[in-house]
Amino acid sequence: MTHRHAQRLSRRTTLGLLFAAAGVMAAGMPVAAQAQAKAEVRIGYQKYGTLTLLKGRGTLEKRLAEQGVGVKWTEFPAGPVLLEGLNVGSIDFGTVGEAPPIFAQAAGANLVYVGNEPASPASEAIVVPKGSGLRTLADLKGKKIALNKGSNVHYLLLKALEKAGVAYADIQPVFLPPADARAAFERGSVDAWAIWDPFLAAAEKQLGARVLADGKGLVANYQFYLASRTYAEKNPEILRIVLDEVAKVDDWGRNNPEEVATILSAQTGLGKDVVALAASRYAYGVKPVSVDVIASQQRVADAFSSLKLIPKPIVVKDALLPVKQVATK
Repeated sequence: MTHRHAQRLSRRTTLGLLFAAAGVMAAGMPVAAQAQAKAEVRIGYQKYGTLTLLKGRGTLEKRLAEQGVGVKWTEFPAGPVLLEGLNVGSIDFGTVGEAPPIFAQAAGANLVYVGNEPASPASEAIVVPKGSGLRTLADLKGKKIALNKGSNVHYLLLKALEKAGVAYADIQPVFLPPADARAAFERGSVDAWAIWDPFLAAAEKQLGARVLADGKGLVANYQFYLASRTYAEKNPEILRIVLDEVAKVDDWGRNNPEEVATILSAQTGLGKDVVALAASRYAYGVKPVSVDVIASQQRVADAFSSLKLIPKPIVVKDALLPVKQVATK
């Protein structure tokens, strides 16, 4: 069997698991309900990951046009605001890191996990200016650290401080979105910055930022695909097609790093050297959300709950479609 054939078989198996359950659900629904809201799928994306590549390649639009479905793309600066968009109904589907779904679920958002990319712990880090005297994670005690509240790096910071024996209460979090955080970092009004790619790669390449610690050995840093529960229940076939195209672009991206950098540069406006560094740390291969991944997410939720950073404890598996739990065991 050729490598390409094996990839196709693997993709079919994965997507079969992802939406076998959805197909069963659709079969039991009235035709009118299945057809509802099929005119357009609204996708939220960020300046990273497979969705940016998918948008740049244009393959999803061609595939869904055969179904009479359009695609509307909306860029968000970070995961928390993307999931706010999902919750209020301005988008149907999107991708975020580990922490945003935890905050969203705790706030009552009616969303569901529909897939994830493999762990990518090196794609986020805590950085300091190149001339900084901070050398270890323990040196963060009492310091100002910029981060996007409720984003994937919020969990990275918790775990990094835990490893260093520094209490979360003993640092000064400065909650800023990436652009504002970079400005604060450049002018020296914060001591460190917890950030993800490609903003991380840009800080390294353009500012000479030094990595104090990345996610390796601390966090998994999964990239999750989520949908509103209502959309997922009414449009399983559209979501199956979207995830199939994600899987295809994953296969393509893994084997074409030069072309990936070209597309990412065009889509993000960042230099090719910056996006090439970010892409080199990326993990490709969309999968069903497994029992182990949900257990990992539960640990994230429990960590935020224990520090009262979310309003109430949550059960992460409640954010799965019931039939998906069977399909992914």
